[in-house]
Amino acid sequence: MPWFGDNAGLRPAGQQRVWQMRNETFNRGLLQFLDGSPTPFHAVANLRAALAAAGFRELVETAVWKLAGGGRYFVTRNGSAIIAFTLARRAATARGLRIVGAHTDSPCLKVKPRPEIEAKGYWQAGVEVYGGALLNPWFDRDLSLAGRVTLRTAEGTLENRLVDFGTPIATIPSLAIHLDREANDNRAINKQTYLPPVLALAGSGTLDLRQEVLTRLAAGEPALAGAEILDAELAFYDSQKAAHVGLRREFIASARLDNLLSCYTGLEALLTARPVGVQMLVCNDHEEVGSASAAGARGTFVRSVVERIAGTGEACTRAIAASVFVSTDNAHGVHPNFPDRHDPNHGPLLNGGPAIKVNAGQAYASNSETVAVFRHACALAGVPVQSFVSRGDVRCGSTIGPHTASILGVRTVDVGVPTFAMHSIRELAGSDDAFLLHRALRTFYELDDLTVG
Repeated sequence: MPWFGDNAGLRPAGQQRVWQMRNETFNRGLLQFLDGSPTPFHAVANLRAALAAAGFRELVETAVWKLAGGGRYFVTRNGSAIIAFTLARRAATARGLRIVGAHTDSPCLKVKPRPEIEAKGYWQAGVEVYGGALLNPWFDRDLSLAGRVTLRTAEGTLENRLVDFGTPIATIPSLAIHLDREANDNRAINKQTYLPPVLALAGSGTLDLRQEVLTRLAAGEPALAGAEILDAELAFYDSQKAAHVGLRREFIASARLDNLLSCYTGLEALLTARPVGVQMLVCNDHEEVGSASAAGARGTFVRSVVERIAGTGEACTRAIAASVFVSTDNAHGVHPNFPDRHDPNHGPLLNGGPAIKVNAGQAYASNSETVAVFRHACALAGVPVQSFVSRGDVRCGSTIGPHTASILGVRTVDVGVPTFAMHSIRELAGSDDAFLLHRALRTFYELDDLTVG
């Protein structure tokens, strides 16, 4: 296994083994989290469970909050976004909040409200592309279905339930090369006609996807047999499990590395950090489609929580001005087959540590002060750090960083783990990098002073 940080050969062999064991334990948890979080709703449910198990108390937005020094809390919105925070001392807000952010959503194929399609003897499901998905890899995969349903129970109450079929129930077959000789040279994917997954033979009976979902729910909760699904937010996902790959297990391959990897690293950093001032983890939804929602980074979620911690008016303004927000979202590792797509001086390597993301047009919100704060945390943690800047003729991606910086007015730095195949149905990251980012974020949480003179 590769070692972490610089001067690896100078470290005692025993210390290397200890860190390697911690990394392997960390990655086991990461892979379990990835497999158990096929949708943002499931990701938040898993984050919520982990926080509750660690002693965090759940707050409700509609209730009065009574916060105490030394308290640990979390709150959700829409079931797809979550904010957790610790209060070492209530008076510490004037010294700023240490905030780490990520997002729970990933590009996928979402099921349309009336999805059933009967065509040439097959039942298919109508889908809509969510986010900037790389579509070619979705063909010929074993797909399952998961999401949230809102139903009316037999007693007349409205309730939410999460559903995950767990096993492969659909596929999108490719057209054979014999019928499309140009497929390898020039293939355009029609999102309306090429993407509906095949679910069943039409001869096996009619298809009512909502009834199929209700039957699955009732199998685990018999009282729901008489319920009615009023609406649903369902998405297909790759049922293949996350895994270590590479000759020496140097890589992690999985769906939704962008950006559940950052959610998990932020969670583990918050849970293991020494309490200092106010520490916060923000996991927003809808980043892949612009963040413009109540649960997204352009919504009010973060500001409302900060105001309830620090107070309104001058107290809140002072707290925000003293704070730093680390936006964690994956970066593009330099691809060995396409090195020309990267700036030659800013192509981060997998297993080389987190990358600081910079863009002159503020697509990333990093500036010299916030970069210095993050580099300082990395140095204290013994974590190597890299830089990512897009080629001048290639438009870079987006993150929650600039949205949060503008909505909240907080100093922000954008960082991320280098990955390959971003927005594919299966992405690739280095097996050391998530743990390295975790160490950097934990140290950031523990910084006593966020000021830059």
